[in-house]
Parts: sequence; C-alpha cells; structure tokens
Amino acid sequence: MALDSVKMEIDRSADEAIKAVKAETDAEIARINADADAKITSIKEKENKRLEESIVRLSRQEISSTELESKKIVLVEKKEILEEAFAATLADLESAPKEKKLAQYKKMVEAVKQAIERPKAYMSPADSFKAADLGVSEIVKDERITGGLILESEDGSVQVDMQYKTILKTVWDREMKSLSDTLFG
Repeated sequence: MALDSVKMEIDRSADEAIKAVKAETDAEIARINADADAKITSIKEKENKRLEESIVRLSRQEISSTELESKKIVLVEKKEILEEAFAATLADLESAPKEKKLAQYKKMVEAVKQAIERPKAYMSPADSFKAADLGVSEIVKDERITGGLILESEDGSVQVDMQYKTILKTVWDREMKSLSDTLFG
C-alpha cells in the first residue's frame, strides 16, 4: 500500500518536471517558429528568384529537372533551419542565468528523489553549484556534460539522464513531424 503511494508520488513528481521542461521547450519552439517563419519567407523569395533565373538560363532543358533541384535546395535549407533551431534552443538552455539553472536543477533532483533517495549529480564543469544547493549527496564534474544533470544512486545501479541535450532530443524527436508541418506547411 505504501509502495503504491510512493510510486504515485514518483510518477507525479516526474510528470511535473517533464511538464515544466516541456513548457519551457514549447515556449522556445514558439520563438523558433516565429524566427523560422521569417527565415522561410526570405528563403522562399530568394529561391523563387533563383528559380526564375534558372528557368530563363536553362529554358532549353526540362523544367522538371529544375524543379527537382529547387525542391532539393529547399529541403536542404529546411534541414539547416531545423538544425540551427535545435542548436539555438540547446545553447539558450545551457547559457541560462545561474538562478534559472539552479531552479531547473532542483526540479530535476526533486523529481528523481522519489526513485533515488540520495542521488549523486554529474554536471558540467561550467556549473558552480554545490551539493547542498541542489540537495544531492555529491557533485561530480564531467567534461562530457554541457548542461543539465545526470543523477545516479549511491551504488551506481540507477542512473537518470536529465542533460538538456537528452531532454531536448527526446522532445524534438517526438515533436519533429508537427514542428516540421508547422514550420514548412
């Protein structure tokens, strides 16, 4: 009976942490959408002009070949925009002010504490938080981490990866189709 309530509390805490990160990600996606719309309009104008020039220059060749090339160029541009948006979002998360990061890290720790009683935190050497700041047993600096935390049980048997790039990649992969549809119609 008590185990069920602990499990429910863990689920609730994890859901709250996920909702908070998702809300931040959704806000960032909305900002990215606005930036992407402006870039897409500019790209479309340039590509339309380029296409018209190509048609005049290549009037003796099949138009379908030119259209295929234009679609390829637009697809490459779309991919670059999405990659830039991902990188910009990740950079924004990793370069957030110390107070904001501390609040996010504390939420991550609280969400995991239901499953891991006294977690050890692995974090970027660029972050200067103390174990007491986060409520963890120990902090280990790890060069491979650029933002976020990896939380681990004392015996190392349970590890929860809450790095920004991992969370963002999970949300990004899950939302890629709708994001692409929104950005590019």
